[in-house]
Amino acid sequence: MTAPELDVDPWLVREPHVDPDTVGVAESIFTLANGYVGIRGTFDEVEPSGMRGTYLSGVYEIHPLSYPEGGYGHPEEGQAMLTVADGSPLRLLVDGIVLDVREVRPEAHERSLDLRAGTLDRRVRWTAQSGATVEVTSRRLVSLVERSVCAVRYEVRVLDAPSAAHVLVRSELAAGEVTPAGVENDDPRVAADLDRAFDPRAQIGTANGGTLVERTRQSGITIAATVAHEVDGGRVGTDVDEQHVVTTVAADLGPGESVTIVKVIGYSWSHDAGSDSVVGEASAAVSSALDLGWEGLLARQRAALDELWATADVEVDGDPELQQALRYAVFQLFCSAACISDAPVGAKGLTGIGYSGHTFWDVEGFVLPALTLLRPDAAARLLRWRAATLDLARERARTLGLEGASFPWRTISGRETSAYWPASTAAMHVNADISRAFWLHQNVTGEDLESLGGLAVLVETARLWMSIGHEDAAGGWHLFGMTGPDEYTGVVDDNVFTNLMARRNLRWAAEECRRSEARASELGVDHAETAAWRAAADAVHVPWDEGLRVHPANANFTSYREWRFEDQRDSYPVQEHQHYATFYRRQVLKQADLVQALWWCRDDFTDEEVARDLDYYEARTVRDSSLSAAVQSVVCAQAQHPDLALRHLRECALVDLRDVQGDTSGGLHLAAVAGAWLAFVAGLGGLREDHEELEIAPLLPSSLTRTAYHVTWRGRVLRVETTREGTTVTLLRGEGPVTVLVDGAPLSVTADAPGRAPLRAPTPLLDEPRQPAGREPRA
Repeated sequence: MTAPELDVDPWLVREPHVDPDTVGVAESIFTLANGYVGIRGTFDEVEPSGMRGTYLSGVYEIHPLSYPEGGYGHPEEGQAMLTVADGSPLRLLVDGIVLDVREVRPEAHERSLDLRAGTLDRRVRWTAQSGATVEVTSRRLVSLVERSVCAVRYEVRVLDAPSAAHVLVRSELAAGEVTPAGVENDDPRVAADLDRAFDPRAQIGTANGGTLVERTRQSGITIAATVAHEVDGGRVGTDVDEQHVVTTVAADLGPGESVTIVKVIGYSWSHDAGSDSVVGEASAAVSSALDLGWEGLLARQRAALDELWATADVEVDGDPELQQALRYAVFQLFCSAACISDAPVGAKGLTGIGYSGHTFWDVEGFVLPALTLLRPDAAARLLRWRAATLDLARERARTLGLEGASFPWRTISGRETSAYWPASTAAMHVNADISRAFWLHQNVTGEDLESLGGLAVLVETARLWMSIGHEDAAGGWHLFGMTGPDEYTGVVDDNVFTNLMARRNLRWAAEECRRSEARASELGVDHAETAAWRAAADAVHVPWDEGLRVHPANANFTSYREWRFEDQRDSYPVQEHQHYATFYRRQVLKQADLVQALWWCRDDFTDEEVARDLDYYEARTVRDSSLSAAVQSVVCAQAQHPDLALRHLRECALVDLRDVQGDTSGGLHLAAVAGAWLAFVAGLGGLREDHEELEIAPLLPSSLTRTAYHVTWRGRVLRVETTREGTTVTLLRGEGPVTVLVDGAPLSVTADAPGRAPLRAPTPLLDEPRQPAGREPRA
């Protein structure tokens, strides 16, 4: 499926001529969400559609996992996010003719996502067979303040007609259903479970709407959806059955006359509350929205986004398309978690059911660090959810015969659901990635780690590493049989990224136990245990190839057979053209691995090692993962190659707007959304938040004339602007002074006196790295 043609605008994502052949990708791009509820950017009249979907974070169904051969410790149950009751349908008939853009050929059809208003706007003008020319306008929102509320204002206006046009709008609340295409399992038992995931519990009708209550059959989640309408200019009637609440609005309209519908939907769900409770909450949400009124909802939406842009805006001079893409990334990142509670953010957020709605390591790796610097309160809620799953992680560790806690590779509830252990259980780095997210949040916000349940996470993951690690006869500490971030090189010994992240995890745990001795004692930690953690961290083995003077990504990587990139130009993604047995022990990487360690574990590498390692791995990384471009962008900037950093940044930032990977129809790549912001801020901005002082090292690519961004650092909002004349750091909120290291030199910033520093020229140690044949940055 191809991407829609979009106008380039700094504050709008606009499709000026809607193409029905691109609806799948467009539905993902135009998704509205708030972290609690999300609605794909589907047409009001239902058809055509790629994958309709309304989703609630944390609502899923259980299904069996199948294996060709049994094995100890394999997860027995999978989880899949469900499409809940959909309140978006508004079917239109004019003089008996249904609006279907595949058949009626609209005279005008456009829609736009307004990044400042937080609305999806659509306009369709068409002429029915009766000769009536009608214009339909709709404005949809998912409230960023009233977390359970979605609403749409829908107007049908007759522009011209030989006689009064009979207009009928059928507004529906349709019971939840699953979209099997999003579940990666062909086992017929899975389809059987998910096709009938919901058990209808109650249907309630009112004069202007009603409520549907359903309960998932296996996971035991009760969901209520309530709908109500306010109508101006039409006759209203409502019918209810087991699967639908249908409100019909009819009107006879002459030229210049219109009918307007404001439709409000409210949602509630619970694992343990009864139907009456969830109905009451959903109904109350609708009542609150009706009390505010349509204009009130719009005003509160605008106010929430005014606050976002006042503290998180990004600016780029010299690349309008990148400007639009970065603001879109900030918008979707914010919307992914604005109202989230007691649930994770999935890899696709609430924009689609790709990956079955599961959360992975990249949420802690990319989404959480970005939110920590932009919206630390939302990041804290996500960390509290992860800490609440610690007992399940302890249980998983016991199943694996290990100490401590082993967090899942993919999950919705906190229980491991991956059926493929080489790219899941073997990818133990997820535990250090989660620990890093907790530690960074404490360092950035200055808030106590224990308020998020973080100390126990650090302690139990440290214990996990100690039970996995092996000390050799010479005292070196190793991790065997691990899979790092690169999924084309699985189950290896001494993966450098994993080893160095384990080292940091052990040291973080030891240091936090020293700072919180009483709480550490409650967790059974004593000085002997923390001393053992520090000793293991000091002894971590890091492979090195003296001949090539680079770090092998894992033991013996640089001795693997080289991949014939010139012969494989049209054979990507590699995993879809070659068997794993072919590429698992070749020098071809799906995504940045060792290069990611250069960023996240920067203190373990010299500038020369960064330059040589980047040069080596850039030539062997094919970026078949949407995660890779952001990491490569950051490290290219770190190695003083700003123009190449910008090219990778563009690929990452445009991954969904241009459908770079060809799979945006399944949902946005949320880690890449966050990664785009990180590539801009940590790459071109050189921001590092992992030391005591905030650090920046700005670079300006040759094609850009100015960049600017905001971060929240220990309760203060800073704006960083870079031009050819230099960098200015301004304290917008909070008390000063704030010390920021700019290119290693301290800069003091107060509310009355911004800090200024000259822009240094790039000083690369090597020429700009080259990519594999045919795998240059794609945007």
